[in-house]
Amino acid sequence: MRKNRLKEKINRSEAVYGLFVSIPHPIVVELIGHAEYDFVIIDFEHASTNMETVEELVRAAELLEITPLVRISRVDRIEILKVLDCGAQGIVIPHVERKEQVEEAVHFAYYHPIGGRSLNSGRPGVFGKYPLNEYIAAANEEIMIVPMIESAEGIRQSEAILSVPQISFVLEGAADLSQSLQVPWKTEHPEVQRNLAYLFEAAGRSNVPYAAVSRSIDGHKKWAAKGIGIFVLGDDRNTAFRAYRQKLIEYRGTAGGEA
Repeated sequence: MRKNRLKEKINRSEAVYGLFVSIPHPIVVELIGHAEYDFVIIDFEHASTNMETVEELVRAAELLEITPLVRISRVDRIEILKVLDCGAQGIVIPHVERKEQVEEAVHFAYYHPIGGRSLNSGRPGVFGKYPLNEYIAAANEEIMIVPMIESAEGIRQSEAILSVPQISFVLEGAADLSQSLQVPWKTEHPEVQRNLAYLFEAAGRSNVPYAAVSRSIDGHKKWAAKGIGIFVLGDDRNTAFRAYRQKLIEYRGTAGGEA
């Protein structure tokens, strides 16, 4: 079982940076790794990625020694099992509104004595190269469980949700939270920010690290000033689009053409 470098860095209170990966091709993960990010969140909720591709994306992350997490589409025994058997080192659970959702995911993701994950000696267990009991113990040490709280109900239930001891960190979901609060995509709206502040405080009371999605430099500075050290800088698609668009604007402007 590979050591989870992201988990180690968080435990050492190092700042870490990740990206959602929605483009289903391993070269994207290679680019992110060579750009020296710490982790990727392979998106199995919104993207068109299939399970075979998840494994290839995980393999690319391993090559670059960054931590591959997968955002699952739902809490489902088979989906969690397959994602972890592909070699993902953790799962991100979207739309968490109840403690029981996380507890169920823990049961599916961990081996005995914590959970009831089905035994297998595939990729993560190096195909049976080492005794299965050793792999089970190592896997239980390295797996990460990350709930996304992205609704008003999730905020209300956040302290109960964050009481699950296997949670590695909590990830905010301001976009869907804004919709839940009837101000869609206004992530800087005072009501959205008030709810995020409540979640941050609840995480602190629960001794759970808080992860922010940095949508602007000013927002990033604000969370960093609060002591946040886990950041997701959007996803691969919008990052690439903005870079492509900005380059075109700059070169068109240099040539005297219209942007």
